[in-house]
Amino acid sequence: MTISIKTVKALAAAGALLAALLAAGCGAAAGGAADASGGGKIRVTATIGQIADLVQNIGGEHVAVTAVMPPGVDPHTYKASQGDIAKLEKADIIFYNGLHLEGKMGEVFEQMRKTKPTVALAEAIDPSLLIVAAETDGQVVYDPHVWFDVKLWMLAAETVRDELSALDPARAADFAANAASYLAELERLDAYVRETIASIPEGQRVLVTAHDAFGYFGRAYGIEVRGLQGISTAAEAGSKDVTDLRDFLVERKIKAVFVESSVSSRAIAAVIEGARGLGHEVAEGGMLYSDAMGEAGTEAGTYIGMVRHNADTIAAALR
Repeated sequence: MTISIKTVKALAAAGALLAALLAAGCGAAAGGAADASGGGKIRVTATIGQIADLVQNIGGEHVAVTAVMPPGVDPHTYKASQGDIAKLEKADIIFYNGLHLEGKMGEVFEQMRKTKPTVALAEAIDPSLLIVAAETDGQVVYDPHVWFDVKLWMLAAETVRDELSALDPARAADFAANAASYLAELERLDAYVRETIASIPEGQRVLVTAHDAFGYFGRAYGIEVRGLQGISTAAEAGSKDVTDLRDFLVERKIKAVFVESSVSSRAIAAVIEGARGLGHEVAEGGMLYSDAMGEAGTEAGTYIGMVRHNADTIAAALR
């Protein structure tokens, strides 16, 4: 039997179309986090380490979590790479902080939201519980550093539980159990921080840091907070900021200031030197973890460990 060239081409085209359809079908099955059997892990991409740690604790064995930003990275100025975009695209669900913490990634999240659940944890919290950082022309800017109030982070944990349960209802009971256990740990953490900060003599409870990330911490645990930079590090501290903070340290006789793992210490060093020039000695009280956690496997490599480290470091220096 003789087959014409036209017939061969038609068969080839049909084969190619069938292969494409099969590939698309396999891709869809692989991409579904919660198929009918509930067998596959939910692929989660989170922005900062605090969120990745939170999702891991609640998702447990049912999630595979990838963090976009490594330890020591400043999320305010972070710019997503092509590799980061690929991580977001492969995810079944995305968790980020919001409130402009990941300032340069806002448009990316808007695009991702069109195709998959993309959840801003801080924006899910009742605005009446948030700190207003600025208000201009009717636009309110909220402080994004909500994880520094453990009680607020517990609300974020509940959001993660609910979002994972909606995505994979077959495992909702596991997510609820994991969340209950972790929330109990956070209750104990909150009590620990409260007790630790209360051990500092009241007149010495002044926390001075590289940028104004600790507002929620100060409000929750009764310590006055002052940052060299504002809530975002996108704008560098100017000479007036350095001078103003130097004068504050001298006037209030502050004995220690703190650097942050994700922020350059140069400006704080200039403040310390300026105070010394006026005859007031200020010590560097230690390094705090603000917008980024520590390396995996270290004390500060988990959210709970990070918060305990900060509380202990602050209390030791200010006592």
